[in-house]
Amino acid sequence: MKAFTYERAKDPVGAARAVASQSGAKFLAGGTNLLDLMKLQIETPVHLVDVQDIGLDKIEPTADGGLRIGALVTNTDLASDRRVRRDYGVLSRAIVAGASGQLRNKATTAGNLLQRTRCPYFYDTNMPCNKRKPGSGCSAIGGFSRQLAVIGSSDHCIATNPSDMAVGLRVLDATVETVKPDGSTRAIPIAEFHPLPGDTPHIETVLTPGELITGVTLPKPIGGFHHYEKVRDRASYAFALVSVAAVIHKDGSGRVALGGVAHKPWRVEAAEAAMPRGAKDVAGRLLAGARPMPDNAFKIPLAERTLAAAIDQGKAA
Repeated sequence: MKAFTYERAKDPVGAARAVASQSGAKFLAGGTNLLDLMKLQIETPVHLVDVQDIGLDKIEPTADGGLRIGALVTNTDLASDRRVRRDYGVLSRAIVAGASGQLRNKATTAGNLLQRTRCPYFYDTNMPCNKRKPGSGCSAIGGFSRQLAVIGSSDHCIATNPSDMAVGLRVLDATVETVKPDGSTRAIPIAEFHPLPGDTPHIETVLTPGELITGVTLPKPIGGFHHYEKVRDRASYAFALVSVAAVIHKDGSGRVALGGVAHKPWRVEAAEAAMPRGAKDVAGRLLAGARPMPDNAFKIPLAERTLAAAIDQGKAA
């Protein structure tokens, strides 16, 4: 791990200014991903701004009947919140499906959205990786790609987003709230928060330098049966090969988003019109234009079967 300086911020705007004022500075919250990357020298921040003392750790109702989740709410507290379990069950289930209990006790809402890919070539500093070193190439293309993207990828990157929580937020149409160093704020729809890789896969969010996530807002509850189905290589502490976040109503209509298949949580709202007709039609529309590699082509039929399992759960509820 390379040497770095450290400070504890006292408020959100102060934290944003501290990071913006020094090139190579990073925010530090739970640190469950950042510290590992620092040990491997994949991340080499020169300055860490600790945000654990700035508040932002509450879950509060909004005026329109939704919930506002502070950026520093831990994954454990969010998944176990009575209101989340009752009205946003898909989010609670998605969080519990991710990582281990110990990590969820430390990982934060904002940090979960910002965690970096687990592509093996991103973690291997001896191999070219456009996400780690722009312009160096993508070792995963033509390499071992079992866990990697089948849709939304590019000739520069086929990495996947590792977050289960983000897939649940996507199906709920959540909004990410931020503050900039000048004190201005903005609200970013979760659909727009993670860009596709294109020729700049190292740009993983739409955040600007020093911009700090302050919270995530959920709209008022949408009802229906909430389910999160995750398929992985082992039963725990593993990232999704394919996951499905689903909200299903009695008439068969609903919403679905996929994890483990793309650079971001994958949802195509137009595909949801086919839900009453079954998983095959929905999956065909969701994954239209997919470009799998030989090692991960199995994800296409696996996504259809996982989606069918989630829809069947909804119909039986």
